[in-house]
Amino acid sequence: MDFETLRFAKFGQLDAAVTDWSTMVSSLAALKDDARDGLKAAADKADWSGDNADVTKGFVDKTVREFDDAHKQAKSLWNIVKDTRDELKAYQRQLNEALERGSAKNLRVAATSGGGFTVTASTPYVNPPVGSPVGPTVPGSSESERDVNALRGELQGILDKATESDHTGSVALRALADQSELGFTGAEYKDRDSADKAIKQADELAAIAKKNPDDLTAKEFDKLNTGLKKMSGDELFSARFAEQLEAQGTLDFWAELNTPSSTDLQRARGDRFDELQQNLSLTLATASHSDSSGMTKWKHEMVELGSQPISKNSGTVGFQVMSNLMRWGNYDNSFLNEYGNELIKTEKERTDNGRHGTWNTPAPMDPTLNRTGSDSGMDPMTGFMKALSSSPDAATEFFSDTFLTKEEDHEFKEDTDGDKKMGMRELSNFDYLFGERDWPEDQTDKGEDSIAGRNNMALALEAATTGHPAGEGPREDASPHSAQQAKLMGDLVASVSEDKTRLTDHSYMGDSIGQITSEYLPDMNRAMSDDPGVLEDGEDGKISNLFPIAGSPADLNHRDTTRFLLAVGQTPEGYARVELSQKEYMMNLMDHHLNPDLPTDQRFSSDKNLTVSQISYASGEVAGTLAIGRQEEISGAAEEKDKSYDHALTQTKGAISGGIGIGIGVGTSFIATPAVGAAVGGAAGTATGMFMEEIFKDYEGEAKNEAGPVMAEHWENGRDTNFKHSQEAAIRAAKAHGIPLGDLATYARTGARDGFTDAGPNVAAMGPDLKTDI
Repeated sequence: MDFETLRFAKFGQLDAAVTDWSTMVSSLAALKDDARDGLKAAADKADWSGDNADVTKGFVDKTVREFDDAHKQAKSLWNIVKDTRDELKAYQRQLNEALERGSAKNLRVAATSGGGFTVTASTPYVNPPVGSPVGPTVPGSSESERDVNALRGELQGILDKATESDHTGSVALRALADQSELGFTGAEYKDRDSADKAIKQADELAAIAKKNPDDLTAKEFDKLNTGLKKMSGDELFSARFAEQLEAQGTLDFWAELNTPSSTDLQRARGDRFDELQQNLSLTLATASHSDSSGMTKWKHEMVELGSQPISKNSGTVGFQVMSNLMRWGNYDNSFLNEYGNELIKTEKERTDNGRHGTWNTPAPMDPTLNRTGSDSGMDPMTGFMKALSSSPDAATEFFSDTFLTKEEDHEFKEDTDGDKKMGMRELSNFDYLFGERDWPEDQTDKGEDSIAGRNNMALALEAATTGHPAGEGPREDASPHSAQQAKLMGDLVASVSEDKTRLTDHSYMGDSIGQITSEYLPDMNRAMSDDPGVLEDGEDGKISNLFPIAGSPADLNHRDTTRFLLAVGQTPEGYARVELSQKEYMMNLMDHHLNPDLPTDQRFSSDKNLTVSQISYASGEVAGTLAIGRQEEISGAAEEKDKSYDHALTQTKGAISGGIGIGIGVGTSFIATPAVGAAVGGAAGTATGMFMEEIFKDYEGEAKNEAGPVMAEHWENGRDTNFKHSQEAAIRAAKAHGIPLGDLATYARTGARDGFTDAGPNVAAMGPDLKTDI
């Protein structure tokens, strides 16, 4: 800061800027509230379908978030400008006060070229100024020299602090503005100092990460680990840290830190490397959302370095390192898409277009890239799948992309036109990863076979098909399924139908596949109805009304759906999630269709008995198909496997009771009508909760020792409880809406009986190759 610049600074323009930003913040606050309370509230109440469900509602949600981000960013910018202005005014006041005190001592201050200044003692007055606190200074005396030096030091200190204030304010403003090239950043800072502190801390920690790991002390490790943990969600910090470390430095740091050695750091802190892996991953995930020039360069270089060896003589490539730093956090979608495209390109090159596997187990001197113990980390697809599981939009895009075209050189063929002549097949990334990839064998840190690769893939599929991060369940304001999501669901069902071992040989995927299935129950119930227009010629009867779907329906058929559900039923977690979800979906459907306020054009039939019977039949067939799948699975070691089913049901009950997982979200996500939206929030919501508690009590099974009795008992129990639950759902829904019960319970029971019983011959006819002869 120049001496004269601060001394004679006029703050009118800066004052105007502070005022303008204050007005902007207030205006954006009002717009944010209007968007949330008006636009979004109206959108949430609307009955979305078709393009409106796929596009418009999502656009509204995004717009509301942008208003919120705009307000946050404007308030942060206002805070920084205001704080900097106030500090500079204070420093100007301090400067002028110091000059007045110097003048009283006959000290003369003059500006010099280049922004500096000089302090000299002038000839003293014969009579000192009236009110002077001290007498005049005599030039050349020791007292004069002390006064000159003291004033010079004071003035320079003020200028230094003003320079720091001006510089840090400028850096913070530029860094905040650079975070988002389009739209607004969600970064929020209450003052200039907090933004400045984040930037300085990022520089400090990046300097530690740049050090040779052999020279890193335990104290420095702790400082880095603790700092990243605390600041990983801060946008300015994260972007600045990654920019300072750079893409190559990021890869070098993690690879070199984890290269087998006997350094003091590994002995002292090796048990905490997993924490650092997580904290570094979360930091880089936050940084990836920045559009600053430094982060744009970082992301571009990281993708380019993915297929390259990390050092001259290393067999480890960049993808293997970076993918292990992507297992936590929500990475930017565009970065994930670019990264995934390049990873697939590398995969094709290394596998000769999918002809064989790659990413073999690590050699003794290879770095231990994954510190969680779930797998070695050598397969970059494992970590990347985990990243996609937290980023639904990127996951949907990735699985939908093409892996191989028909024109490429590969060995995947199919009967393209039904004449039994095999032609070249086109594969999507989903087709390859779920059905065709030769997943490398890997081990945990305990020497056991690792399931992480395919399990992470299932988590990524959960995100890709449902639109929410894996494990979180649908939100109340969840957008309906898009056409791309529904297409993936259809591909998943067809793939498992074609070869059930893609699921049953890896039953640990059952929880994710079961969650996916539970969120597509309307689509599956439609597919199993066999008739897209029941009683189409009469006043009643559209299956689209019986099983309403907001958004794009999945293209499913009865055969594939039955075969798919049979396979899901052979996984304990999948069985539990779908079995319980179907019961809740049935309850919500009963509530929906027995609501007297339901508009006529949304009704399946004016005959309530027919409607209840059809709902119960569909639910019965789903339950019966799952029960057959469970029979197949426990036909061997009955006691052990049956206990795993009981445990899965208990765990799923806990998830529902805890408000996570499949709960009410199944109903509100798929029966997106004003009538049901209101009902679920009122009496029917209570009815559903009580209904589910009754169901939980009925699933307290007891394993037996012999397969035959177990299977027979479960079939009989499944049939009887299904009758009971269907009947109870009709009774509770009728009571909730105050309508006469009449024969509804009877129709519910007989419909459930017919559906459950018909599941047997349907499975026999549609999946004879899937049944075990006992």
